[in-house]
Amino acid sequence: MLEEKVKLIFDSAHKAMQEAADSKTLYDCKVKFIGKSGELSLLMKEMGSLPKEQRPEFGKVVNKYKKMLEEHYQVCEQNLKMAELNQQIKDDALDLTLPGPTQDLGSVHPIPMVIDEIVTILSRLGYSVKSGPLIEKEWYNFEALNVPEDHPARDEQDTFYLKPGYVLRTQTSPVQIHTMETEKPPLRVLSPGSVFRCDSDISHSPNFHQIEGLLIDKKVSMADLKGTIYFFVKEFFDKDVKIRFRPSFFPFTEPSAEVDCSCPICKGKGCSMCKQTGWVEIGGCGLVNPKVLSSANIDPDQWQGFAFGFGIERMAIIKYGITDIRLFSDNNSFFLKQFS
Repeated sequence: MLEEKVKLIFDSAHKAMQEAADSKTLYDCKVKFIGKSGELSLLMKEMGSLPKEQRPEFGKVVNKYKKMLEEHYQVCEQNLKMAELNQQIKDDALDLTLPGPTQDLGSVHPIPMVIDEIVTILSRLGYSVKSGPLIEKEWYNFEALNVPEDHPARDEQDTFYLKPGYVLRTQTSPVQIHTMETEKPPLRVLSPGSVFRCDSDISHSPNFHQIEGLLIDKKVSMADLKGTIYFFVKEFFDKDVKIRFRPSFFPFTEPSAEVDCSCPICKGKGCSMCKQTGWVEIGGCGLVNPKVLSSANIDPDQWQGFAFGFGIERMAIIKYGITDIRLFSDNNSFFLKQFS
C-alpha cells in the first residue's frame, strides 16, 4: 500500500516538474514533493507501520524515487533557465534597421561666432589678435587714452570701480596701450573681448563685447582708415551695403567719426531695426590722437595711426535681426539652436 503511494507521488511530482512554466513554479514543486516537509519525506514517517523486514526495502524504494525526482528537477531546471535566457535575448535584441536615438548637438554662440568672422576678415589685411586684463588700472582705461578726470564716462553711474585706481574695463582700447608699450611699430592689432558698463535695458547690457582695431605706421591717413572700414563692412554684411562717416568726437582719436551702414535687413528702405531711417550705426573710428601715442612712448612726429571699434552684440543684432540684446546671455537653447 505504501509503495503504491510512493509511485503515485512520484508520478505527480514528475508531471508537475515537467509542466512547470518557470523556475519559481519548478522550485515550488521540489519543495512540495522532495523537500524536508515534502510528501515523500512525510511518507517516510509512515514506515514505522511496516514489519521490520520490509522497512529497509521500503526505504530503498523511497530513496530511489527521490533520487530520480532530484535528477529530473535538475534537468527541468536547466531546460527552464536556457528557455528563459533565450527569451531574454529575444526580448533585448536590437533592431538594427531602426534609426538610433537622436541627440541635441551644441552650437557656437553667436558672440564668438561673430568675433571669429571679424578676425578672419581683418586678418587678411595683416591684423593679429591681442588680449588684455578685464580689471584695468585707471591709467590704461582712461588717462593713457586721453580721457580726463571730469569726462562723463568716468562717473560712477557709467563705470564699475573696484579698489582705488582699478576699474572693470569699459572698452578694449587699453589693449592698444599695452601693445604699443611692449611692441615696436609698425603695428596692426585687434583686441576683442568683454567690457563692462553700468547700463541694462533692451538694447544695453552691463557686460557686452567689443572688438577694436589699431594700425600704427608712417604716413597713415583718413583715406587708409576709410578703405579698411569699407572693406570690412562689405565683407561682413554684403557687397551692396553702403557706408557713411559722420563727424564725431572721441578723446583718443582726432579727427573722429561715427560709422553707419545702410540697413542690411531692409536694404535701406526703412524698418524697425534702423528706426525707419535706412541707416544703422555700427561703430566709431578716427586717427590716433598724438597724446595717446606719446602716452605709450611712441613718437607722434614719426608715427601715425588709426583706430576703429565695433560692438559685437550690435554687429550680431544687425546681421541676424535679433530684437533683444538680453537673448545673448539668457542661455535659451531655442535661440542658440538657430546658429547651429
